[in-house]
Amino acid sequence: MKGSEIVQLIDTTLCTACRGCQVACKQWNENPGLRTKNWGSYQNPPDLGWNTWTLVRFQEYVDSKGTLKWLFRKDGCMHCTDAACVKVCPSGALYHTEFGTVGLNSSLCIGCKECIAACPFDVPRYHQETDKVLKCDFCYNRLKGNELPACVKSCPTGALSIGRKDAMIEKAYRRVKQLGGDANVYGDKFVGGTHLIYVLGEKPEVYDKLPTRPAVPLTIIAWKDWLKPLSLIASGGVVVGAFLHYLTHGPKDTGGDGDQTDQGGGK
Repeated sequence: MKGSEIVQLIDTTLCTACRGCQVACKQWNENPGLRTKNWGSYQNPPDLGWNTWTLVRFQEYVDSKGTLKWLFRKDGCMHCTDAACVKVCPSGALYHTEFGTVGLNSSLCIGCKECIAACPFDVPRYHQETDKVLKCDFCYNRLKGNELPACVKSCPTGALSIGRKDAMIEKAYRRVKQLGGDANVYGDKFVGGTHLIYVLGEKPEVYDKLPTRPAVPLTIIAWKDWLKPLSLIASGGVVVGAFLHYLTHGPKDTGGDGDQTDQGGGK
């Protein structure tokens, strides 16, 4: 898979919430586990954090027939093709890798938190002690070594798989057809397509913390894609105009030979 655009497929219908992916992510990235309090759910910790880049969400759901279901979903960075975080990052800390994923160079992060405000999936997290933003980088170093991401390698049920983009999308739609009902594919049609794609057993709006229509905020599109290029063109026009003026008129005329006349009333 070296040098090719890849996608991780998450089949939520095969997930047993063993949290092997969650633990493997912490171990590989050497992120500490922090003490938490029971908040009425088996889900732990309650949310993503600077030290938790992969989280298995637990959810009770009663369908239209009155059937109680457990829904499990692996949550983390979606690695958008049209990534809002990359668009707004002023330092180049967030960038697209050769695999199509969104990498993070923490040494360049200035802690501005623009990416946190921009992300439609609410993924990046700020670490106050280091003044850095942190998130999943798709195990970029493992990918470069032609190894599976730690989460995928740890999954015992086959809920997580990885491969070339076209093959994974095709696999997702085959699975949805096999499941029938409200099963659907999520992630291939938003923000330019994500590099984490879900097979969901229920409609997207059923799942906690999963936006139904994620998009890059319009303010970011207006500034980065429309206004900023126009401002650069305008700046370039000023420079070109000044250069042409110099060629046609020469250096600025001072209006004399440089001598000054005393305007006082003395003789």
